Amino acid sequence: MGRPQKVSLAEAVRLIQDGDSLTFSGFTIWRRPMAAIMEMVRQGKKDLHLIMVNGGPHDDMLSGAGCVKIWESCWSGHEMFGKIPGNLARKAEAGELICEDYSHVQMLYRFVAGSQGIPFMPTYSAMGSDMLNPEYDMLGKAGLRDGSNPKIPALKYEMYTEKFTGSEVVLVPAAQPDWCIAHVQMVGSEGTVRVLGQNFADEEAMKAADKLIVIAEEIVPEEFIRREPEHNLIPPHLVDYIVELPWAGHPSGCFDYYEADGEFIKNFYNQTRTQEGFDRWAQEWIFDVRDHDGYLNKLGVNRLEKLRASRALGYSQKVKRGSR
Repeated sequence: MGRPQKVSLAEAVRLIQDGDSLTFSGFTIWRRPMAAIMEMVRQGKKDLHLIMVNGGPHDDMLSGAGCVKIWESCWSGHEMFGKIPGNLARKAEAGELICEDYSHVQMLYRFVAGSQGIPFMPTYSAMGSDMLNPEYDMLGKAGLRDGSNPKIPALKYEMYTEKFTGSEVVLVPAAQPDWCIAHVQMVGSEGTVRVLGQNFADEEAMKAADKLIVIAEEIVPEEFIRREPEHNLIPPHLVDYIVELPWAGHPSGCFDYYEADGEFIKNFYNQTRTQEGFDRWAQEWIFDVRDHDGYLNKLGVNRLEKLRASRALGYSQKVKRGSR
């Protein structure tokens, strides 16, 4: 296998086709590939199928822009900066996208199965709940479990009585999206991926996807990143494309590099509660800036420096974190 191909953000996003299925790195408001999300909106992607362990500003933004057709996950929101995903909720209520709901553990196990190349995983999660009510098999009700799309399993789940103890378990199907877009702190020049701090379900998401785009805060010499192999997460042969792009996670945070921009996320949540509000916000922050550099210039160096983490501590000492 050859080395991963280094591309620009715009080139990487152009590889994603309308109707493709995607998953992402990170957790809620941490290490989301937000620059790629904004570029997808800028390029006008349509009918995307999002399959995620959990959501955040990224899926809410894509939903508001009309990029999403199917959403499979367990939760979305902006943590303390906006409890619900206003855009995703609005589109779902209007019937403009399909929401397929699983529990958190079920979604994690779906990616575990996908990363290991096996068709399903057993779990006790959500048994006795409406997660397993056939009435809420939304992809099934839409007639999309007919085998025409290889990324949509024939069943949402299967109840199974295992033979070892006679217990009933839930079998959840593997998640194997077309793409994973992962925002990480560091990647070696040959493609070795390092994630600092919590890696959440990133390893499973990156291994489950057919193609992997890694967006890194910085590319470092491969010799350096291999000095401590125990800190690396993904080997080069699993990486297809690399984008080097500082601040690519803003407004989400990136441990050891910068904090989540809570004020920005809260303003996004408050300003996009209606479609008209979202359209105004997107015009200002996505369409009126040509690219990620224009976005950073609009944010301004003072704002970014306030968010920048202390390299000694891994977090910013300038961000106010609340008071009693």
